Amino acid sequence: MKRHPQHEWWALSSDIFSANLAAQRVIALRLVKMAKGGAAAQREADKMVSEKMTAGIEAAAKLAMGGSLGSVVRHYRTIVRANEKRLSVRPKRRRG
Repeated sequence: MKRHPQHEWWALSSDIFSANLAAQRVIALRLVKMAKGGAAAQREADKMVSEKMTAGIEAAAKLAMGGSLGSVVRHYRTIVRANEKRLSVRPKRRRG
C-alpha cells in the first residue's frame, strides 16, 4: 500500500527535524572537545572534515543513482547518532 503524498512529506520533515536536533548536539559536543585542544581535538577536527566530504559524495551518488531524499536523510541520521553516542561517552578517570 502506497503512502499518501502528504504522509510522505510529514515523515520526511520529521526525519529532517530529528536529524537537525541531533546534529546540533553533535556540534556542541565537538566544540567542547576541540576547546580542550591537544591531539584528541586535532583527531576530531580531522574526522569531522573527512566525514563531511565522504557524506557529501555518498549523498550525491545515492541521489544520482535514483535514491530518495528520505534515504539520504536516514543515512545521515545513522551517522549523526553514531557520532552523538561516541562523543557522549565520558572517558574513564585514571586512578592515581
